Amino acid sequence: MNGILLYGWLFQGLASAAYAALAVHFWRTRWRAAPAPAGAESALRMQGWERAALLVPLALHGALLWRELFASAELHFGFAYALSAMLWIGVLIYWVESLFLRLEGFEPLLLPLAALAVPLPAIFPGHAEAHFASIAFRVHLGLAMLAYSLFTIAMLHALLMTLIERRLHRLREAVPEHRAPLAGPLAHLPPLLTLERLLFRIIWVAFLLLTLTLVTGIGFSESLFGRPLKFDHKTVFAIVSWLTFALLLAGRHLRGWRGRTALRWTLAGFVLLLLAYVGSRFVLEVLLGRG
Repeated sequence: MNGILLYGWLFQGLASAAYAALAVHFWRTRWRAAPAPAGAESALRMQGWERAALLVPLALHGALLWRELFASAELHFGFAYALSAMLWIGVLIYWVESLFLRLEGFEPLLLPLAALAVPLPAIFPGHAEAHFASIAFRVHLGLAMLAYSLFTIAMLHALLMTLIERRLHRLREAVPEHRAPLAGPLAHLPPLLTLERLLFRIIWVAFLLLTLTLVTGIGFSESLFGRPLKFDHKTVFAIVSWLTFALLLAGRHLRGWRGRTALRWTLAGFVLLLLAYVGSRFVLEVLLGRG
């Protein structure tokens, strides 16, 4: 057992260090480097060796999560595993999407979060619960983690758009005309309207997954507790988060919500969703010491 734990800690340390090193690398070569000249977008795109290097912590991180969440007879899960799985899927989605879309600038936002999330399960291991290890619950859990991860990407996307908007606003007022409006990776991202359309596509997919998560959760709750919904903090926050994103999408479709209004609703919905499981489990496991 000690050997297994030692290997687990070693893999966690390697994965976390690799994520952190790549985050520093992308920060120095994309955000802190001298502005790239016009037409040099290829220099900012993820290079082949960078893409291969990112697969190393992804593989280590994924192997650790698979061992604890799927290969074990008991489901050992808590808020730390939720964060770790959410960030792993988020990095994986980014890696795949970067093959087809221009996503320069996301790396220094996403990778440090992944580096912090990898060792969390060793510090806060949660509780092993055999009755939660059914296939039905693991499907529900997988849908929830996919929804969380896509909403994480949407939240980082919204933060990046907010940064671009604020920089453009300041530069219109103060920057001399002979300077480029934006520098670094921000100068080579698609226009804000294009980024906004991409943001809402991500939110639509995440919202559908969240809807499936709630539906499968209702079915699981009925089989385990004898009632469709168990009204606790997790359920209330999840439903309020679902309603927030539903209103955001309705407002976008019916009233054309965009810009700061859409960004604020996105961030509010994400915070509520984070409180639904991660926040509730953190209070139970860490503050109250309960399973």
